[in-house]
Amino acid sequence: MTFRATLFGALAIAILGVAAPCPSAADTFPARPITLVIPFAAGGSTDLVGRLLAQHMSPDLGQPVVVENRPGAGGNVGASAVAKATPDGHTILMGTVATHALNPALYKKMPYDPVTSFAPVSLLAIVPNVLVVNPAFPAKTVKELIDLVKANPGQYTFASSGNGTPLHLSGALFNSMAGIDMQHIPYQGAGPALIDVLSNQVPVMFDNLPSSAGHIKTGKLRALGVTTAKRAPSFPDVPAIAETLPGYETYTWNALFAPAGTPPQVVARLNAVANKALADPQVQARLAEFSAIVVGSTPEELATHVKAELAKWAPIVKASGAQLD
Repeated sequence: MTFRATLFGALAIAILGVAAPCPSAADTFPARPITLVIPFAAGGSTDLVGRLLAQHMSPDLGQPVVVENRPGAGGNVGASAVAKATPDGHTILMGTVATHALNPALYKKMPYDPVTSFAPVSLLAIVPNVLVVNPAFPAKTVKELIDLVKANPGQYTFASSGNGTPLHLSGALFNSMAGIDMQHIPYQGAGPALIDVLSNQVPVMFDNLPSSAGHIKTGKLRALGVTTAKRAPSFPDVPAIAETLPGYETYTWNALFAPAGTPPQVVARLNAVANKALADPQVQARLAEFSAIVVGSTPEELATHVKAELAKWAPIVKASGAQLD
């Protein structure tokens, strides 16, 4: 073989090598286990929804979806970690109304932008909140609670999963509309707060319905009212707070986000797998147990939802006077 033939052969191989399509990171996604960051402590509703979703997404992705709880600053710690993660879909966030609607109005400085720092994947579920008390607490209805607090000003407290959370603001709105003043006791997540309410260290709590549902069914907690405008289907005997305080309404939601810059193909894959998990009868049955309303959306619909929630909650937070550093 001549030198010229050898040279041409080498050039041809090089050209073919350049022209041949190389698999991109998006084409091979996922290449390793996926971390689903829950920005709150274990035991709360976001944790419950996240773990349920992770369990049912893993088989279709062909990789484990590993839940990592990173609580702190009302969800900002975990959300910020995902916003700064490599945008390849291997680190994703279980976002909530707190991380993407309340915190931007509550905190003077935010470590991320709720709109530009993330690639929306899917709005998963809308979740009712609930007002619960320890069974030893004397009030058995919302009206009895209001009357009791009015008769004993400064004597009663309520727990929540943390300052500036939807549960804190649910309590602040309740105080305002009822004309009472229960002192707020913030915790690092719903799990620790529930421990103190179950042991009657703090008698009253605003919680997400999913994390209190089991305790309500076993009688370890007494539910006085749900925070949605209408009663929750799984607890038809529990009145809506709005039946005593007309116009009262709060709720939370869970959604899946990836870091901004995540390839559209990866976002589309995560969206398809998440929505398939939500359509699973077992998932729907589990979510129905605590009256979570299954949604499942496109990335574009979630982006629109986030902007609408930011506009909705900003004036409510301002009116509450809540402000965090």
